[in-house]
Amino acid sequence: MNVDKVVLAAPRGFCAGVEKAIKALDWMTRVFEPPVFCYHEIVHNQFVVEHFKTLGVVFVDDVARVPYGAPVMLSAHGSPPQVIETARLSGGTVVDAVCPLVTKVHHELKVRAKKGYTVLYVGHEGHEEAVGTMAVAPKSVHLIESTGDIDSLARKKKGPFALLSQTTLSFDEWKHLRDYAEATIPDIWMPSRSDLCFATTNRQAALRAIASTADAVVVIGSANSSNTVALTEVAKAAGCPRVIRVNGTFDLPSDLEGTVAVTAGASAPESLVNEVLAFLHPANGVIVNSVTVEDEYFPPPPELREILKTLSAMLDLLVATPTVSTFDSQADREFTAAQVLSAVQAK
Repeated sequence: MNVDKVVLAAPRGFCAGVEKAIKALDWMTRVFEPPVFCYHEIVHNQFVVEHFKTLGVVFVDDVARVPYGAPVMLSAHGSPPQVIETARLSGGTVVDAVCPLVTKVHHELKVRAKKGYTVLYVGHEGHEEAVGTMAVAPKSVHLIESTGDIDSLARKKKGPFALLSQTTLSFDEWKHLRDYAEATIPDIWMPSRSDLCFATTNRQAALRAIASTADAVVVIGSANSSNTVALTEVAKAAGCPRVIRVNGTFDLPSDLEGTVAVTAGASAPESLVNEVLAFLHPANGVIVNSVTVEDEYFPPPPELREILKTLSAMLDLLVATPTVSTFDSQADREFTAAQVLSAVQAK
């Protein structure tokens, strides 16, 4: 391998929603005896999922498999209403780690459906986020993956129409279909702000700024991560001759050379980035190219905050400490998902 330099995209890796979900599931493993159940992968990353399996977390694709009374967490991608209801009827503690940006799309869909709209939802069939969102109003929403889908609905359905989107799409993919929908259905309703996640958009912009000048782009993240796959598409569209998605260093080819651009999907840990950089070992070092700084913070799910407040109050009584048992958002903000995951590396 003869890598001259690495250009590292910023921002990259964990977004605020992933931070929230990982820390919340970590709290669940501390508060409850194992096993703790999680509906779907908490985030789409092999390293993260394997870490929680070592802590006794059992990932299930059907909440009916959760034993009665067992604690269960619902993943960051958002869950169908019937899944949430079934989980709550199981008799155990239920914590919903859904990303607030996904909740926003769920709310938009509910409102438009109640007003009689036919909703075009731009997304990927079978993706957990798309499945969870469309289940909010299944009779009113239709999955859109091509311009042909838009033409078909415009012919068959009556208006009014609305357009919503999966949050983790690539900007180019979303814009192409949005523009076509707007041209085909001129009075179609759209949110005042795009449904695309700001973190997804930021990571794509950061990669787009460096991909065209690189001999190769390495995107770190799992194959079932929609935003990771979107990053590979961004790099290809920017003209990079070689784009490689890897789960870790074990997937890296040995013939990389010249300038290599590196980024990571929103569910990929920074520890994997550091391992890739060490493996590439560029002769002239690493240059960080930043397009923006993210400082967004999402607090733990409300159900979990209530549990932590109760535990704190009980501890205060036991040790007779005259403190006010309130959730410390600053402490939670400063405690990162990277610290959660570092525990497995320290063993």
